[in-house]
Amino acid sequence: MQRVSNNERTTCLVVGGGPAGMVLGLLLARAGVPVTVLEKHADFLRDFRGDTVHASTLTLLDELGLGARFAALPQRRFDVARIQLDQGTVQVGDLKRLPGPHKHIALVPQWDLLDLLADAAAEEPAFTLRRNAQVTDLLREDGRVVGARFTDRTDGSVHEVRATLTVACDGRGSAVRAAAGLSPRGFGVPMDVLWFRLPRHADDPAGLVGRFSTGQVMVMIDRGDYWQCAYLIRKDSDAMLRSEGIEGFRARLTALQPWIADRVGELASFDDVKLLDVRLERLRRWYVNGLLLIGDAAHAMSPVGGVGINLAVQDAVAAARILAPALQVDGPVPVSVLRRVQLRRWWPTALTQAGQRVAHRRILGPALAAGPAAAHPQRHAADIPTDTSAGASRPVGPDDAVAEAPSASLPLPMRLVRRFPVLQGIPGRVIAIGPLPEHAPAWARRPEMPVVSAPVATPDITASGAGRRDTQETGSTPRS
Repeated sequence: MQRVSNNERTTCLVVGGGPAGMVLGLLLARAGVPVTVLEKHADFLRDFRGDTVHASTLTLLDELGLGARFAALPQRRFDVARIQLDQGTVQVGDLKRLPGPHKHIALVPQWDLLDLLADAAAEEPAFTLRRNAQVTDLLREDGRVVGARFTDRTDGSVHEVRATLTVACDGRGSAVRAAAGLSPRGFGVPMDVLWFRLPRHADDPAGLVGRFSTGQVMVMIDRGDYWQCAYLIRKDSDAMLRSEGIEGFRARLTALQPWIADRVGELASFDDVKLLDVRLERLRRWYVNGLLLIGDAAHAMSPVGGVGINLAVQDAVAAARILAPALQVDGPVPVSVLRRVQLRRWWPTALTQAGQRVAHRRILGPALAAGPAAAHPQRHAADIPTDTSAGASRPVGPDDAVAEAPSASLPLPMRLVRRFPVLQGIPGRVIAIGPLPEHAPAWARRPEMPVVSAPVATPDITASGAGRRDTQETGSTPRS
């Protein structure tokens, strides 16, 4: 029988070191609440996480005294939202109309954001981060959750941490949620996403590129020296698409974006293409006695709008503000306090998901109806549109795809935002700020903290996402 170490105790146990878990841990530690964050992995270096940091999160970082540190991170920014249609390009959002100092969305590898939060939290005496800690079960006493059991992935040892309150921030596949016996309500989605990378050239568009065509949708995220690409496919059509082989997939990409024809060969096989099983779901109740769930553990979001990280962070701020007073006194946290967190965050979550469901039903579903299941003509280099105006053939480049679409060919909503540019501030505010932005409580705010290292002009990221650090931390990050 494996020996269990059960002599660890904390006031708040946070499971999951993603944006929600790290923000919650940082804020509670600044309230003087002993908090331990359990992170499953040895580091934060994982590909194909959401990388958008929205304006409301940027404001929060300012309030926490971390704005200058974040600004020093390698990043790209965009302040307008454009969509490339077959007819041409349409601007549908203008973030320069946002209130406040941040009139943009930053594109930053999520591991850099998490490292920043972990470093700031490690400066608080009440904070502990345990890495390589895979939670396997919850601890219960008299019908109440009193902590969790985890396995140390470095040596296989089993540990128990007892806590006044446990908070699950471990994502849409939450092990804590499963251990608690909670099942979310699912909403049907019409799509899955294939993630992959392509090299980025200096003369490529900057920021975010969205490409919509009949049967195909692709979003390209500027990561400096490469594109992180999301190719949307009809739900459960991954196997059919892969049956065409990697050449068929390259042909699809080239037909959709001819200017990437010179680099799709970097996809050697489907091993370079990862499937994201898209879900849209929400728990009816985000808590049980002694346990609270926030972020994707409580409500998995669609990739539409890239708002999942923003909502998770807002959950964490609201939870910290509501929970801190109850955690600063001895005794269990009343269920009524946990209910207040859900009541605070339920309606912005439900409203955002309702908008995503409309986008699924009215836009993406019909757009993908003729997706990978349909036969697709094979296109080869000789078939790529070329421009001979300069005297030599060349593939159509990114600048050739951005002519404005004729208004008469556009759907009514797009014609309206073009005719009345003030309307472009609405989608910008919905996505970049959200329906209920949360602000750091007074006790968590700090003066602007000094920048540890100078800004870097372009991201220093290898093709595999590994090797960015000289060392990788394991085990615990001790309290300061």
